[in-house]
Amino acid sequence: MEFVFTEEQQMIGETAKGFFVENATSKRTRSAMASDGIDRDLWTGFCQELGLAGVTVPEVYGGAGLGQVEFALLAEAAGAQVAALPMVGLAMASQAILAGGTDAQKAAWLPELVSGSVIAACAGSADVSVQGDSLTGTFEFVPHGASAALFVLGNDAGAWIVERSTTGVEVTAHVTMDQTRPLATVTLQNAHGDKLADGAAAMRAAREAGWICVAAEALGGAQEALDRTVAYAKERVQFGRAIGSFQAYKHRLADMMIEIEQARSAVYWAACAADEQSSDLPLALHAAKSFAADTYAKCAGDMIQLHGGIGFTWEHDAHLFFKRARAIQSMLGNGNWHREQVASMILGEAA
Repeated sequence: MEFVFTEEQQMIGETAKGFFVENATSKRTRSAMASDGIDRDLWTGFCQELGLAGVTVPEVYGGAGLGQVEFALLAEAAGAQVAALPMVGLAMASQAILAGGTDAQKAAWLPELVSGSVIAACAGSADVSVQGDSLTGTFEFVPHGASAALFVLGNDAGAWIVERSTTGVEVTAHVTMDQTRPLATVTLQNAHGDKLADGAAAMRAAREAGWICVAAEALGGAQEALDRTVAYAKERVQFGRAIGSFQAYKHRLADMMIEIEQARSAVYWAACAADEQSSDLPLALHAAKSFAADTYAKCAGDMIQLHGGIGFTWEHDAHLFFKRARAIQSMLGNGNWHREQVASMILGEAA
């Protein structure tokens, strides 16, 4: 594997970073939190003006035909600003349809996802009853489920595309800690589903894309938490000195940096393994999700502590990072579950 970014990848990362720094402002994010958790103007700009929503989608469907490394760069940049966007739904639904959909399903939905005209959500549940093309079941903790017009739902036994407007689909929105990514419960009662040709492949691809997405977001958020704390340490003066000059403060910042660099290696190892379909992919994915999520939680907590009293207030953005970090920790399998998978792969029965 090559762990050095190409010039094109560096350009994509820099372009995305500049776009989100300029547009994913605190004011706009807080406005989105007060509605459905999506900054619609930012979403339109990301999909249509920046034109990178389809970075992993083949060109024939309106995408760029690139890979998960490029998508991870986008997710990292979005996560650094806690952008209120349905990135996870885009990643999981598009990869599920690509991996398991028919040519007709790909042609019908991938261009819509790439353009941003359709917001998608994806979730799995073991409890799905199927009668012909009618589905009955409950899917919980669906990110941006209340805003989605398209669902990719299923399990390893099968997966279906379900439109929000379909009779028998009920969506219940929930108040969640991370208001930039609200969750919902999707309940199907004899609802029509368009079955994907290979449900197992679809759901596997969706999980892999979801893990890479949230791990990269966590990496971006952790790095931004460190950067903002370092900037504050240079400005805040106490006892006649910048607080960043105190040894205990510097040690906390150094610990954050070490954790972040390890998380960076894990995230891009996973993304690279996905692009190359390496045999290390399962191990890399579980390692990236667990390590990056825990790193983000630590750095976001340290960000609050090292900002002192101001870091605890609603007016400061530190709480946005902390809530996103805690939400990512529990999304798509918590850290303990992922570490159990790593232990089983390495130790086998001894685990």
